[in-house]
Amino acid sequence: MLRYLASRLLYTVPVLWLLVSVVFLLIHLVPGDPIHQMLGENTGSADVEAVRHQYGLDAPLGRQYLNYWKGVLHGDLGRSIAFDEFDHKVGKIIAHRYPLTMRLTFAAMAIALLISIPAGVRSARRRNRWDDRVLSFVSLLGLSFPNFALGPILILFFAIHLALVPVSGSGTIAHLVLPAITLGGSLAAILTRMVRTAMLEELSQDYIRTARAKGLSENKVVYKHALRNALVPVLTVVGLQFGALLAGAIITETIFSWPGIGRLTIAAINRRDYFLVQGCILAIGLTYVVVNFVTDLFYSFANPRIRQ
Repeated sequence: MLRYLASRLLYTVPVLWLLVSVVFLLIHLVPGDPIHQMLGENTGSADVEAVRHQYGLDAPLGRQYLNYWKGVLHGDLGRSIAFDEFDHKVGKIIAHRYPLTMRLTFAAMAIALLISIPAGVRSARRRNRWDDRVLSFVSLLGLSFPNFALGPILILFFAIHLALVPVSGSGTIAHLVLPAITLGGSLAAILTRMVRTAMLEELSQDYIRTARAKGLSENKVVYKHALRNALVPVLTVVGLQFGALLAGAIITETIFSWPGIGRLTIAAINRRDYFLVQGCILAIGLTYVVVNFVTDLFYSFANPRIRQ
C-alpha cells in the first residue's frame, strides 16, 4: 500500500511542474506591459524601469522562471502587481479568496450528488418507463445547457422576478444558492446518467438475484447491495469532475460576483498580473491533483485490484 501511495505522489510532481511552467510561459507571451498598465502610459521610462526591477521583470525570462520556482519552494508566490490587498502578497490574497471557491465547489458537488443519486437509481429501477424517459431527457438538457446561460436565467427568475435570493455577492447561505445550482447543474446531469448505467449493470448481476431469492425487500436489495457497488465507478467520475467544477467556477463566480479564486484569476489576467495569475493557477492545479489523489485512494480501498 505504501508503494502505491508513493507512486501516486510521484505522479503529481511532474503534473504541477508542467502546469505552472506552461502558465508561466503563456502569461509572458500575452501582449501588454503590466508595469505600464499599473503606472499609466504617461509615466517616465526611468520610473517604469525602477518598478520593473523591483518586481524582477527586467531579468531574462529564464532567470525569472528560476527565481519564481525558488520563491515557490520557499513558500513565497511573489508580490501582486495590480492588487494592494495584504501588502501585495500573492499567497495571502489567494488564501483569503480560496475558501470561498471551495465553499462554492463543495456546495455544487453536494447539490449534484443529492440530485443525481436518487434520480439515477429511480431511472434504473424504472427502465424504459415514462419516468426513466423524463429523467433521461432532463439530464440530456442539463448536459446541453452551459453555465453562462443557466446563471443569468436563474438570476432573472429567482432573484429578480421572485426576489427569493440575492442577485450576486457573498456573505450568507442565500448568496450561495444560485451559484451552487448553476455550477452543480451540469455535473448532476452527468452523474445521473452515470449512476443509471452503473445501477443497470449491478441489478443484472447474480448476487442481486440471490438477494431477491432470499426474500430481502426491494429497497434493501437496491440501496444496500446494488447502489453500494454502483457507486465505485461513480466515485472516480466525481473526482475527475471536481476539476471541471473548479474550471466552471471561473465563469460562475464572474456571473454572480462571487469573490473567489476564479473571479480573482480573471481579474489578474485582465491586469497582466503575472505573479497572481501563476499563483491562482498553481492553487487550482494543486487542488485538482489532491482531490484526484484522494479519489484514487478511496477507489483503491473500494477495489483492491486497482492497486495492481
